Amino acid sequence: QVQLVESGGGLVQAGGSLRLSCAASGLAFRSYAMGWFRQAPGKEREFVAAITWSGGPTYYADSVKGRFTISRDNAKNTVALQLNSLKPEDTAVYYCAARNPARPGYGRVDAYEYWGQGTQVTVSS
Repeated sequence: QVQLVESGGGLVQAGGSLRLSCAASGLAFRSYAMGWFRQAPGKEREFVAAITWSGGPTYYADSVKGRFTISRDNAKNTVALQLNSLKPEDTAVYYCAARNPARPGYGRVDAYEYWGQGTQVTVSS
């Protein structure tokens, strides 16, 4: 049974930082590109960042480029997202996902096969 479990969310002031982590089990983690998505209330789920199975290259949404950093540790089956210079518009539930290698694209929701339950990030102004 595949499990992706996110942690690290919370409440932070604008300009602050958080580090999200996702622990994966039940899948050949080294074989999967991993991604982070987010969903704000009343909005569609949107791409945030992705990383290939080897750790590079990485991909980012324009809205987070230069502020967020995705990384992975294949020895620990984890993927992380460092969030810096947070803005109120970054408030959302953040989801970790494992990409199906047979599906095209890194930024598409439907390219990802497995999803975590999400962790809430709230940025106050």
